[in-house]
Amino acid sequence: MIDFEQQLNRLRAHHEELLERANEPLPWGNGIYEKYKFPILTAEHTPLEWRYDFSPEDNPYLMQRIMINAVLNAGAIKLDGRYLVVCRVEGADRKSFFAVAESPNGIDRWRFWPEPITLPESDVPATNVYDMRLTQHEDGWIYGIFCVERHDDSCPSDLSAATAAAGIARTRDLINWERLPDLQSPSQQRNVVLHPEFIRTKMVDGQPVSGQWYAFYTRPQDGFIDTGSGGGIGWALVDDITHAVVKEETIINPRHYHTIMEVKNGEGPHPLKTPQGWLHLAHGVRGTADGLRYVLYMYMTALDDPTRVIAQPGGYFLVPEGQEYLGDVMNVAFSNGWIQDDDGRVLIYYATADTRLHVAVSTVDRLVDYCLHTPKDGLTTSASVETIKALIRKNRK
Repeated sequence: MIDFEQQLNRLRAHHEELLERANEPLPWGNGIYEKYKFPILTAEHTPLEWRYDFSPEDNPYLMQRIMINAVLNAGAIKLDGRYLVVCRVEGADRKSFFAVAESPNGIDRWRFWPEPITLPESDVPATNVYDMRLTQHEDGWIYGIFCVERHDDSCPSDLSAATAAAGIARTRDLINWERLPDLQSPSQQRNVVLHPEFIRTKMVDGQPVSGQWYAFYTRPQDGFIDTGSGGGIGWALVDDITHAVVKEETIINPRHYHTIMEVKNGEGPHPLKTPQGWLHLAHGVRGTADGLRYVLYMYMTALDDPTRVIAQPGGYFLVPEGQEYLGDVMNVAFSNGWIQDDDGRVLIYYATADTRLHVAVSTVDRLVDYCLHTPKDGLTTSASVETIKALIRKNRK
């Protein structure tokens, strides 16, 4: 028999030490951003009250009664001066749920709020929900757009057959949530993101029409996993977000053969508005002999037309490195949250290997410079070589 109180005190002290641990930037990087030494949130960071029964009578061996497998893909927002992320927390039962964690500086000393988010069910209950993007919209609401997974009942004997839709909920405080109907779309949708501003002009039969529309970045695909005929990151305008229906999609950031986004690509968090244009963070996926490789990349669109790409650096922006590579799903970097501070600092929250959450820090100026002045992908080996040679010639001068 264990000394229950002694073991519990040791457990609490170990957990507190983890939560209070200072993080520090890695000494060498690429000049675009700084990564940090430690992940900011892991399964071990979740509250002990979520995992342990503290009753010596009911749990004399102080076992974990509910195990947490991972903390990953998080939406992010700075609300009333507080740095907040809405994490995807995955239990040992493979079900994901949403939980808010808070930091005094956006870098370390993260603590989860006492309880996970209570998310109201839709008319058709979901088996699983995950990867919430947060958008503080100009209509005054904070919207959470997330993936809703259900079994594909058209394949009753296939227990891996699933369907994906974009769930929509809104809140003002991240505590009380109103569930809206799922986004209706002709195709399956994952990685859907709400643009933070209304669109007030659209083209109809070649003529500009004034109004007020919500705009979604979409990722149409034929199946739950397979993109199929889906061509990349889409754009869709919606009249009423309380009954959101995609009637028409335009692909604004297409996939390309033999690139980091050959298999599929999707928007990360909502874009950041800068004087030079909208900054976008996205993920690209390609196939390898070791499975799918997920990386992050960036592009920019015009302020007066968020569908018009004005810059896109070639290749990836961020990939798993070192221990980041290892985990449940190796070779994966994913982001669906970032925060732009008033001083121009940008906190990029990214997950690796579907296991843990990290932060990388940059600035608006650096990210704009990266997008506008990094060569684009020429899509062939010869073009890549010429790009390198041009830089060599410039440096020799």
